[in-house]
Amino acid sequence: MSAVRGRYAPSPTGPLHLGNARTALLAWLDVRARGGAFVMRVEDVDFTRARPEFEARLLLDLRWLGLDWDEGPDVGGPFGPYRQSERGDRYAAALARLDVYACTCTRRELRALPVTSMTGEPVYPGTCRNGQSHPGRPAAIRWRVPAGEVGFVDRLCGEHHQDIVRDVGDFVLRRGDGAWAYQLAVVVDDADMGVTDIVRGADLLDSTPRQLHLLRALHPELPAPRFAHVPLILGAGGAKLSKRDGAPDLGALREAGAPPARVLAALARSVGLVPPDVREVRPHELLTAVQADDPLARLKPQPLDLAGL
Repeated sequence: MSAVRGRYAPSPTGPLHLGNARTALLAWLDVRARGGAFVMRVEDVDFTRARPEFEARLLLDLRWLGLDWDEGPDVGGPFGPYRQSERGDRYAAALARLDVYACTCTRRELRALPVTSMTGEPVYPGTCRNGQSHPGRPAAIRWRVPAGEVGFVDRLCGEHHQDIVRDVGDFVLRRGDGAWAYQLAVVVDDADMGVTDIVRGADLLDSTPRQLHLLRALHPELPAPRFAHVPLILGAGGAKLSKRDGAPDLGALREAGAPPARVLAALARSVGLVPPDVREVRPHELLTAVQADDPLARLKPQPLDLAGL
């Protein structure tokens, strides 16, 4: 197994947003610059929204951009399957090893909870913790979270600490409709696939302590992955780029005939990997712009410039 193993794990619930495409590029650069193995994992655990056609499109779009991977749903590998929808037996085995309980609180009841935590989410007060569930309602499965603060040092965001009991409460591992929760699935998958380095968006920073807590409970013998939560992509005004800004998705640019080298250059400019005047670049050319010991050290977020596409 390669000493460095990174991954990109998109959810096939719609077209690939340019911010997600840039995260894929940074995850690829981080691994390739250090001679590691790059894993493509499809996080289609949400069966209510994931679609095979979205998976096919996002894989096509990423290959069009010039990215490649060593393992994945379309190329195989020793740690498959690489679709979460095919890994339910592994999640069930992990769930069976944890102290869990059924929770029948409705979404309306959960949304009514006060937001009092550092995460900006409601803290689950333990309503169903002692068996006070409502018969007849669909039941989610929550983890009875062990006490203790979880801390880690993010490669880009620095030290981050969280008391999960205080700031989150017992959290869901399986939804009431039977879907496996992201928090459990991602921990099981990263452990099974030997992932050593995780590059993902800064919006997932606050979920990392939950995942580290779960990893510690399920695999105390494994070292934790190194995390790098990259800045979200910015629009012309310096705010987070969203669909409301009218930014095209990656597939729309491909179908409109935009040259992939120009799209890649725009994404690279948005984190300062290339000078502002560079209008075309290819993935392997970007490897010369990063340092092998820390390929993400030079990131300088700036608004995305799609002029000339």
